[in-house]
Amino acid sequence: MRESRTVQISIFDFYSQHEFGLHLKQLSELLDEYPEILRLLEQELLDEDCAEVGRKGLSVESIFRCMLLKQILGVSYKQLSFHLSDSLSYRTFARLAADDSPGKSSLQTNIRRISPQTLETIFNALSSKHVDQGDIDLSKIRIDSTVVKSNIAPPSDSQLLNDGVRVLSRLLAKSVSRTGIKIRFKDFRKASRLLSYRLFHAKKPEKEALYRELLPIAARVMEQVERATTTIRNQGASGLETQDWLAETGHFYTLMGRVIDQTRRRVMQHETVPASEKIVSLFEEHTAIIIKGSRDIDYGHKINIASDARGLLTGVFIEDGNAADVARYLPVVRDHERRYGTVPETVVADGGYASLANLNAGKEMGIKRVVFHKKKGLTLTAMGVKNKTYRALRNFRAGIEGNISELKRAFGLDKSMWKRLDGFQAYVWASVLSYNLTRLARLRPG
Repeated sequence: MRESRTVQISIFDFYSQHEFGLHLKQLSELLDEYPEILRLLEQELLDEDCAEVGRKGLSVESIFRCMLLKQILGVSYKQLSFHLSDSLSYRTFARLAADDSPGKSSLQTNIRRISPQTLETIFNALSSKHVDQGDIDLSKIRIDSTVVKSNIAPPSDSQLLNDGVRVLSRLLAKSVSRTGIKIRFKDFRKASRLLSYRLFHAKKPEKEALYRELLPIAARVMEQVERATTTIRNQGASGLETQDWLAETGHFYTLMGRVIDQTRRRVMQHETVPASEKIVSLFEEHTAIIIKGSRDIDYGHKINIASDARGLLTGVFIEDGNAADVARYLPVVRDHERRYGTVPETVVADGGYASLANLNAGKEMGIKRVVFHKKKGLTLTAMGVKNKTYRALRNFRAGIEGNISELKRAFGLDKSMWKRLDGFQAYVWASVLSYNLTRLARLRPG
C-alpha cells in the first residue's frame, strides 16, 4: 500500500554544496512546512482497495516532489528517471527510499494521476497562507495575459483528414480484438497518406484538385465507420472493451465530421471559417486558435496571470477560446476578491484590458487606482493617479513580463507537453506551483 510520505530519513541523504543543491535544500524545507499539500494529494494517490503486501511504490510526497523537480529541470520523464538514479541531491529532494529507482513509465503514471483541480486547490491554499504570513502583498497587483501552446504540429486540412482516415481505419482493423466482431472494410490509409504528402508539397493551383480526391476517401471511411458501429450494436456485443471501442470510435468520428465540413467550406466553397468553429487537432481537440494583436498565430490556450510586487503569482486563469483581454479584466479582479476576501488598492493591467467600463467597474469594487499601461482615451484623474505615479506604475507592470518570461524559459510554460485538456491544465498548474515555490524559497532569508 502506498505511503503518504517517507518518514524515516536515509543516512545517504545528501545535498551538494553547489548553489543549486542548496536551493533544493531550501525548497525541501519549505515544502515540509505545508503538510496540507499531502492531505490534498492523498485523496487521489492513495488507493484504499490496494493490498497491504508487496511493493509500496512511490510515496505521495515523492510523487509531488518528482513533479516539481521535472518542471524545475525542464526534462522528460526519461531524463528525470536518469537524474533520480544518478544524483544524490535529486534523490534526497524527492525523498526516495534506498531501493527506489523509478523508471519513466512509473513517473509518468504517478505524476499524471494528479488532477488539475487538485493542483489548483493546492495553489489556492498556499497563496492564501502566504497572504496571511505576509509573503504576498495584495495591496498592488499587475495583470497580463500570455499563450501556452499545445503540443501539436502547425495544422493543415490535408493532415487532419489523413489523421482521421488513419485513426478510424486503425480502429476498424482492431475491432475484432476489442469487440469480438470482425469488420470487413477497405483500407484507404496508403492512398490518404500519399495524397496528404502531395498536398503538402503542391502549389496553390493544384491543391483544390487534390482535395477533390482526398475528401471522397474521408467520406468513404466515415461510411464504413457508420456501418461498423451499427453492426456491433445490432449484434449485441457488450463488455467494457466494446463500450470503450464504441466511445473512442464515436469521438474520432465526430471530430472527423468537423474536419470534412471545414475543409469543404474553406477549400471548395472558399468560405472564411471563424476560428471558433475550426478544429486544429484530432488529438488535442481542445486547442484554440490564438491571435494576439498583429503577431503570429498560436495554437493552445490563453492564460491570464496576476502577480504581486515580488513576482509571486496570485491568480492564474486558463481561458477557453480566444477571449479578448478587455473582457477578462473584471473576472480576474472578481476572482481575486472571492479568493482573498479583498480587492487590491492598486491594479495595473496591460493596455489590452483598458476600457472606460472596466475602469468604472473597478472603482465601484473599491480599487483606488485602476491603471492601464496604455491610456486609450482614459484620463489620469479617472485612473486616480498623477503623472509621476502613473509612470512608476507602468514600470511596475512591466515586471510581469519578466515573470512570464521566467515561467516559459525556466518552468516549461511555453508549451504544454501533457496530453488532452486535463493534461494541459495539469501541466500549467504544475509549472505555476513550481515557479511560486521556487521563488518563495529564493526570497527566504539565508
